Amino acid sequence: MNSLNHLNCILLIDDDIPTNFIHRKVIEKSSIPAHVQVATSAKEGLEFLTYTGKYADTNTIPRPGIIFLDINMPGMNGWDFMDVYRGLDEGQKSRMVVIMLTTSLNPDDRERALRDEDIVTFMHKPLRPETVVKLVNTYFPQAS
Repeated sequence: MNSLNHLNCILLIDDDIPTNFIHRKVIEKSSIPAHVQVATSAKEGLEFLTYTGKYADTNTIPRPGIIFLDINMPGMNGWDFMDVYRGLDEGQKSRMVVIMLTTSLNPDDRERALRDEDIVTFMHKPLRPETVVKLVNTYFPQAS
C-alpha cells in the first residue's frame, strides 16, 4: 500500500492486553504502513494524544489518524475519554477519526456512539484485516 494522507499512526485504547496484541497483529497483517501505539487505559490514551504524563517527551512518535476505542474500561471508560477528547484542539482532532471497537451488546451504546459527531462508527470486536483496509481507504485516501 502506498503512503496515506495523515495516517502515520493507529492508536488502540483497550485495557485488555491480549486483545491489543491480536489487534496489533491484525493491523500488521492488513499491510497498513502506520505505527501502532497501544494504550491500556483511556487516561493513557489521552496522555499520548496530548504529550503529557509518560508521553511528555515523545514528539518523534507520530500521533494517530485512527483511534480504536473500547467502551468498558476500569476508571475512565470510553465515554469519559470522549468527554475529554471533545475539549482537545480542533486542529489536532481534524486529522483523527475515532472508532468505537467494543464487545458491548447494549443497543444504547451503539445509538450513543452513532449520535456522537466525534465517533465515525461503532464496531464489534474482533478487528479484522479487511475491516482495517476498508476504514483506511474510506478515511485516508492514498497520497499521490
